[in-house]
Amino acid sequence: MHEYPTLQDIHQARERLSPHIRHTPLLRAEKIEKQFGCELYLKPETLQITGAFKIRGALNKSLSLPREAIANGIIATSSGNHAQGLAYAARMLGVKALLVLPVTTPKIKIANTQALGAEVILFDGDTAARWKKVAEIAAENHYVMVHAFEDPVVMAGQGTIGCEIIDDLPDVDTVIIPMGGGGLISGIATALKETRPSIKVVGAEPALTPKYYQSRINKQRTSLPLKNTIADGLRISVPGQNPYPIIEKYVDEIVLVEDEHIIEGMRILAKDAKLIAEPAASIGIGALLAGGVSVRPDEKVCAVLTGGNWDLCDLADVYKPVA
Repeated sequence: MHEYPTLQDIHQARERLSPHIRHTPLLRAEKIEKQFGCELYLKPETLQITGAFKIRGALNKSLSLPREAIANGIIATSSGNHAQGLAYAARMLGVKALLVLPVTTPKIKIANTQALGAEVILFDGDTAARWKKVAEIAAENHYVMVHAFEDPVVMAGQGTIGCEIIDDLPDVDTVIIPMGGGGLISGIATALKETRPSIKVVGAEPALTPKYYQSRINKQRTSLPLKNTIADGLRISVPGQNPYPIIEKYVDEIVLVEDEHIIEGMRILAKDAKLIAEPAASIGIGALLAGGVSVRPDEKVCAVLTGGNWDLCDLADVYKPVA
């Protein structure tokens, strides 16, 4: 198969997934949109079955594979949400799932993955080291590897979000999408631009991990030192090899967001939109807060909220209003 998802791939993914996942609602955020100066809509993948969008890609890939190919099991590494999506897919199909997670993975994501029946291995290493470990285990046990963002079938599953946005808001002007490995924004941007090229696609990236932002400046994939950001789900040091050219083709603008604005975005979503969103999911709101995205009063802007898998008890200080 090609290294990018086509619009046809995304439509096929939607048919494949529709009996198994939620078409998440598009919510008008009237209470908070005034401070942003636009007509704001939220796409809360926080309400997805596993609490995040990742189930779309993981399940699309798993359902597309012959049953005999995954008979021994499926394996991946993840910061947590892809792990939960893959664990759910494996449980649904009755096969084993093994997930290699960073030692820094939030406890709730580890617990959720295990609760879905998956085996979890905690590994101290960067993304490249974790994938090397995954490849070794897969070769030894004949597991199928499901990459969180390099696989075009996974990207196609994530792209179904774009189809839903257009269905629910045909005249949307701008869509803001978090950027981690790049699989989500690659799939959504393909769906949006191949359907309505006039839609503006904005990628939001943590200022502490500006791999796509810097790569666009350098006009080539650029690896950066891995720094800690509260948006753990977006913490990757180098752009994905397959997502990179798709993003360069379809993403109009990439903006950087400081952790302080991400945290404030979480507070606003919890207080005024009544949505619990993890840091990675709140980055689009953070971008609007920081003024990183230019908008008009009549502009219809959609922010994709990617997931809500954080423990409220662990986030007491984050949600506490600033004195």
